[in-house]
Amino acid sequence: MNNVVVQAMREHVQLAQRVEQELAGQVEALGRILVDCVKRGGAIFWCGNGGSAADAQHLAAELIGRFQRERRAIASAAFTTDTSILTAIGNDYSFGEIFSRQVEGLVRRGDVLVGISTSGNSENVVLAVRKAKEKGAVTIGLLGRDGGRLKLECDHSLVVPSKDTARIQEMHILAGHILCDLIEREVAAG
Repeated sequence: MNNVVVQAMREHVQLAQRVEQELAGQVEALGRILVDCVKRGGAIFWCGNGGSAADAQHLAAELIGRFQRERRAIASAAFTTDTSILTAIGNDYSFGEIFSRQVEGLVRRGDVLVGISTSGNSENVVLAVRKAKEKGAVTIGLLGRDGGRLKLECDHSLVVPSKDTARIQEMHILAGHILCDLIEREVAAG
């Protein structure tokens, strides 16, 4: 078998085991925060760049649609999806403000903003988190490496202990799916 394939799979499994040992409790705690937000009638917003933008869209879709169970739609949106908004803000202001302007217009006190960044240093995510905190929202970072600037900015952070972007993203989507499952179980039961 190709060594590249086997090595990637082994790295994934090893990191997943480490995340299970070191971060399972944090994932559960984040799930409780998100469940509480939904039960209070709040919304969950997501943002990130590149692969993290795709993860933001993916996880918002799981909540608006369904993850594994039939239940009511859960208020959730990714700030990465409207090209007119993204290009207008990027052109008229700056790329750094593409998420914070959306936070300013849409996020309310008690909502949750989840910023996804493998480096923890994405300027537009940092600015979005700051704006969300100003508005009274709870902020969560799905991060990698050492957590970067976002670890210090977010109310709560899950920092995947890796420097490999691909492995970090794999753990972000695993954690995201678990969070969706935790939220959905509560909503379907209630």
